[in-house]
Amino acid sequence: MVTVEEVRQAQRAQGLATIMVIGMATPPNCFDQSTFPDYYFRITNSEHKTELKEKFKRMCDKTIIKNRYLHLTEEILIENPNMCTYNAPSLDA
Repeated sequence: MVTVEEVRQAQRAQGLATIMVIGMATPPNCFDQSTFPDYYFRITNSEHKTELKEKFKRMCDKTIIKNRYLHLTEEILIENPNMCTYNAPSLDA
């Protein structure tokens, strides 16, 4: 019978750890923080939620974030409308 502790010990590396490289991946689509709320509410067909949009704008204004980088494009979201619909199944997309 193998114990949990034996499994943990077997999974651990021996010796010193070395960081070989540090990388950073930035998605290709960049959005200015000041225009992001308008973009977000437009692509999610939520522009009628004006109170929520104003709240989101205030949140964006108070952060130190200048740009937002996204993998998703408007074309991808148009092709996969479930990605913009609340509670819609979208994991397959």
